[in-house]
Amino acid sequence: MLREEADRLGPGARLPSSREIMRRHNVSPVTVSRAIGQLTAEGRVVTRPGSGAFVAPQPHDAQDAADLSWQTVALGDRVVDDGPVSVLLERAADGVVPLTGGYLRPGLRPDKQLAAAAARAVRRPDAWAMPPLTGLLELRRWFATQAGGDVTAADALIVSGGQAALTHAFRALAAPGTPILVETPTYPGALAAARAAGLRATAVPMDRDGVRPELLAEAFAVTGARVFFCQPTLHNPTGATLPVARREQVLEVARAAGAFVVEDDFARYLTEQAPPSLASMDRHGTVVNVGSLTKILSPSMRVAAVIARGPAAHRLRASQLVESFFVARPLQETALEFVGSPAWRRHLAIVHAEIRSRRDALAAALAARLPEAALHLLPIGGMHLWAHLPAAVDENALVEAARRNGVLVSPGRMYYPSEPPGPRLRLTHMAAAHPAELQEGVRRLAQAMEGRSSPVE
Repeated sequence: MLREEADRLGPGARLPSSREIMRRHNVSPVTVSRAIGQLTAEGRVVTRPGSGAFVAPQPHDAQDAADLSWQTVALGDRVVDDGPVSVLLERAADGVVPLTGGYLRPGLRPDKQLAAAAARAVRRPDAWAMPPLTGLLELRRWFATQAGGDVTAADALIVSGGQAALTHAFRALAAPGTPILVETPTYPGALAAARAAGLRATAVPMDRDGVRPELLAEAFAVTGARVFFCQPTLHNPTGATLPVARREQVLEVARAAGAFVVEDDFARYLTEQAPPSLASMDRHGTVVNVGSLTKILSPSMRVAAVIARGPAAHRLRASQLVESFFVARPLQETALEFVGSPAWRRHLAIVHAEIRSRRDALAAALAARLPEAALHLLPIGGMHLWAHLPAAVDENALVEAARRNGVLVSPGRMYYPSEPPGPRLRLTHMAAAHPAELQEGVRRLAQAMEGRSSPVE
């Protein structure tokens, strides 16, 4: 009734008072308040304190819409490409098997324990006060300990998640228009962040043990780059982990080139066998280390640390300050509560066991149903398997056929900063509801590979 009255009165008209509406329709004040709140949420009504409720102005017709084409000239030709990141964050529709994703599925997230930690955290003294600009001392000390070596709390800066950390690092360490070296393939979010910072990504080849130091040295010499981005532990997407000896070689190469190594240590907690971080082996301020709690806990636990030394650390802190001031204190307090509780170790044990089980289940299903998809390697942990497809396969067509057949997979093309060597797929085992769904996803993918499709059951 109230909606009809608003339509009859027209834009700008004042609705009857709450008392009048109560009298006309014989309803309670609560009912009137809820009705007006609903119309406000729908955009039909606007409320003005002290004046009442009014019918909201209606959107203009398309013919009357403002001409915004002038912005194309004003913005210039710099484009921020969010396409690959959007694909990675895509949520599967009901009935679709997700062999994509980068976070723990709901049943594996420690939601109850995080809620309990948050409840304790907000009861701490000064929980809602402004935190130290570089982050809570105790949390910085914890991240420093995790990085290892002689890293201290003074070297750590708390930032809002790993993606923000990469954005800060790229902007702080390299000037727009300069090159940045990356492994190939590599994490699409890093490529997007580098391009948004105006950097030119140059690929450095890998093998099963990670980046090849001799080719890294050659790339530094040819390009003059002063930054190398890498994921030395459980590389995304290949799953490769740099052996300790090769880590030392990478550091020697970077130091000889007078360059920084941005170490994205995103997967340290997704394995029981993580080697020492590059940061723990660094004695010359070469490494800028990024450690995050997001992958192991929850996509909304946007808490990470950037570890750096010297002028680079100062610039990173300045970048954080001018861009976002600091990470919300209640979130930092919650993270600190959780990692300091027994729930942290229990959660790690549960996730590690689940990773082993699901990794092996997905590998077995691929071997049985889709042997054409050759695994690059069986990683020591992580969430993904990297599959090489026969050269004749049209990767884009296969991904789309798989989607139509009710399974989501990540196309390999978006992981390459330049031309890919052939068709690839990244297949995630941690997003499916259970191992049986993993097998069903591989069955649907195999059907798509064969050019057949079946209704989603």
